[in-house]
Amino acid sequence: MRLVIQIILWIVIIFLGYQLYSSISGPYQFNKEKEVRYQKVINNLKDIRDAELAHQEIAGGFTGSFDSLVRFIDTAQFAITQRRDSVYADVEKNKAYGIDEGYFITESLIDTLSFTPVKDSLYGSDRYKTMMNVPVEGVDAKFDLKAGSMMKNGSKYSVFEASVPKEVVLSGMDKELVYQEKQANNVDGVRGDKVQVGSMNEINTNGNWGKSYDSANNQ
Repeated sequence: MRLVIQIILWIVIIFLGYQLYSSISGPYQFNKEKEVRYQKVINNLKDIRDAELAHQEIAGGFTGSFDSLVRFIDTAQFAITQRRDSVYADVEKNKAYGIDEGYFITESLIDTLSFTPVKDSLYGSDRYKTMMNVPVEGVDAKFDLKAGSMMKNGSKYSVFEASVPKEVVLSGMDKELVYQEKQANNVDGVRGDKVQVGSMNEINTNGNWGKSYDSANNQ
């Protein structure tokens, strides 16, 4: 009986030890994998934001279509400009005051020197052609992209939002930990139940992630 009791005690000890190890290593491994996935997703969202901002600068607004965005990058060009300031005497004003000089007029002229392709300036490769895909192995999904406009203080502004639910990014991982992550609101992490850049509800082109994801060498 003593031998049987010892065996049972060892089994209980091993089981409890395994449970303790799992309770510690489980969340640790989850957080490690979560951060890797988030970083890949955020890199794509940054590429999408860069493309949207270029689209706004050149075309005058954002677009809610990835097809349109890719076609735009394929063909659009940034203008390389140079500003020249010219200063000359304000003859009429000086004459009115009975002086030769004293008042001057400053004019700024913008010269277009050349053009450079948007895709070369922003990417230097063809990665923009796949930026719409959620870059997580085993996940076949695309980012949700929206664009429109909103009024603020009597003015109309163009807005956009690109996003993907956290449960898609964390697909295949511990469901309880995924549920907890969806409730997260830590300023150093990814806030809310999805990973997104831009907003359809406010004039904002920022992402909902912490600074650590921006400081990483992610490209």
